[in-house]
Amino acid sequence: MDLENTIASIATAPGNGAIAIIRISGKQAVEIADKVFSQDVKKLLTHRATYGKILSKSNSVIDEVLLISMLAPRSFTGEDVIEIHCHGGHFVTKKILNRIYEAGAVPAEPGEFTFRAFKNNKIDLTQAESIQKIISAKNDQALQSAEHHLQGALHKKIDFYQKELTEMCAIMEASVDFPEDDLEFTTQNKFSKRLDQLIKDMKYLESTFEMGKVLHQGVTLCLCGSVNVGKSSLLNALLRKDRAIVTNIEGTTRDLLEEDLYLKNFHLKAIDTAGFRDASDLVEQEGIKRSKKAIESSDIVLFVLDSEKGISEKEYNLYASLPKEKTLVVWNKSDIKKVEKNPFSNPSVSLSAKNNQGIDLLVDLIEKQILKSNYNKEEIILTEKRHKVALTKAIECCQVALDGLSINQSPEFVASDLKEGLKYLANIIGIDVTEDILDSIFSQFCLGK
Repeated sequence: MDLENTIASIATAPGNGAIAIIRISGKQAVEIADKVFSQDVKKLLTHRATYGKILSKSNSVIDEVLLISMLAPRSFTGEDVIEIHCHGGHFVTKKILNRIYEAGAVPAEPGEFTFRAFKNNKIDLTQAESIQKIISAKNDQALQSAEHHLQGALHKKIDFYQKELTEMCAIMEASVDFPEDDLEFTTQNKFSKRLDQLIKDMKYLESTFEMGKVLHQGVTLCLCGSVNVGKSSLLNALLRKDRAIVTNIEGTTRDLLEEDLYLKNFHLKAIDTAGFRDASDLVEQEGIKRSKKAIESSDIVLFVLDSEKGISEKEYNLYASLPKEKTLVVWNKSDIKKVEKNPFSNPSVSLSAKNNQGIDLLVDLIEKQILKSNYNKEEIILTEKRHKVALTKAIECCQVALDGLSINQSPEFVASDLKEGLKYLANIIGIDVTEDILDSIFSQFCLGK
């Protein structure tokens, strides 16, 4: 990305709509807008909307628009920015954009506006990443988490860690440079307790990544069990539509069936699997193999049983192979017969998928499973793998320093380990971050953002 270029792109979603927004940013933004707008853009007040027309090179009218001039540094990118609000037709927006290119702008790369905001110190890297998370949020919790990051909550937390470690480094280095000074507050015991408490705080933040992943990436929900226990009927009941084929014939589902599902503001990917039995058919055997893989990779497993038939020895064996920490037991067909005794310690629910009875109880159980980490909506949580990796490495450096203190290691070595931890923390907010990381982050953005 060449920051010397003046870039332009459509900032709204593609397709026809009432209004579209075209964004221009860079040193020549005002000059380029002046070439295509019917009024003198150089004389317009900043941050005011002005009515006018976009004109072709031959001065014919392309569209009637509102133009907003946002002069540096009071803009999202920190540069001169022009926004053109035009009619939202696909053809007219493209025609205006091509006219802007003709006047001297170049097409923006994905995420280039946000990248310029980062490079011009308008936002840090965690805030830049949160913008993409806001755009892709699939539920209220994910949106709220992303908004916290955009407001700088994660930056403030990392900044606190940095200040603590910087001060500890200074104390260690001072004890090397001035060994004759005996400062009471720098006793090894107090220093170790302070560092230990900081490590615990950092580890707690690190532990929030699993919930952050659930909020932003969604949960994979796998339905498994023997043939004809009602897995497909249950999937249809959760989806509230007839997506899976339901028959009395055993082995109807022979492959994985995946559907997006929204329950209680959570986004889930529901997977209906082939029923487990001794199958001679090669296709069905392959379906069962895929079912086992789906169970292993899923976040939540619904073990579906037929309450009318009870549980067989093969189903006991299947249950024994399931990951207990993520398994919920579902007794289906309660409209025919309710289960008399549940032999399993896992959370369970009795329902009728056919009659939509008890589905709400299952939804509540799934929500409890998702939120079993006692997630607090006001907490700062990690949502990016990059953040977790860097924080883990920072914790490891601090732990090495703490271990060094316990064996009376020389202060300069302790300080060196703390400085290494500081480097990893700096990477989270975008200080000394590599170009490869920046390319990876901003390439995920859409055009115009």
